Amino acid sequence: LLQQYVRWLTSFLTGDFGFSFSRLRPVSEVLGEALPNTLWLGGASLVVIFTVGCAVGVIQAVRQYTRTDHVLTFFALFLYSVPTFWLGVMLVMWASSDAWLAAALPISGMQSLDYETLGLWSRIVDRARHLVLPTVTLGLGSAAAVARYMRAQTLETLDQDYVRTARAKGLSERRVILAHAVRNALLPIISLVGLFLPLLFGGAVVVEYIFSWPGMGRLMYDAILARDYPLVMAASFLFAALVIIANLVADVLYAVADPRIRYR
Repeated sequence: LLQQYVRWLTSFLTGDFGFSFSRLRPVSEVLGEALPNTLWLGGASLVVIFTVGCAVGVIQAVRQYTRTDHVLTFFALFLYSVPTFWLGVMLVMWASSDAWLAAALPISGMQSLDYETLGLWSRIVDRARHLVLPTVTLGLGSAAAVARYMRAQTLETLDQDYVRTARAKGLSERRVILAHAVRNALLPIISLVGLFLPLLFGGAVVVEYIFSWPGMGRLMYDAILARDYPLVMAASFLFAALVIIANLVADVLYAVADPRIRYR
């Protein structure tokens, strides 16, 4: 058993993940097909998380204690509390309730049946339509969390001396907020990239299954049900490696965004 384990570990660390029992193919080939699809979904979800989250957080901070702030806070807390699988099922039911919605926002797969016959632009639009519902399902809950962080950071930044100085110089309120307050408030938000990656990969297992998205999450779910241990081990290892790489990228981006870190 010890010799078998050493041989398996040596092969695993050199990229030989073994043979999939359920797919009857090398694990590396199976993962190679599914990984880009999960990266597409995860990348689009990150855009939604930080674009929507930062925008909502800034609006809340600028309109602190107003009706807008209260309404956005309510929806942010609601979306943060909602389970991902429930939100996905509700979106599937909503999109299926109308023929026009079902055609505009597909609820299954990542491309249409006639995808191969479409032109380049039509392929991009078709892939984007299939990406909307899984991305929204995976990203909205985390976007609500980012909004709370961004609101607190923006409020703290608006009380700093350099913001008051910018206002005293006669700069417009929009320029003061966007060029001075928001820019500095974004620095702590960058570090959240590494924290949200495990949540994204964990949520991808559920979201990809609900929307029949052919990615790593659905692949791991099927492998667990089939007791395909080589495939489960390799997928888990790949998820862990991606999280580590994402944390490293977040640290690098933080240093790029804040020159004081580079100088130290």
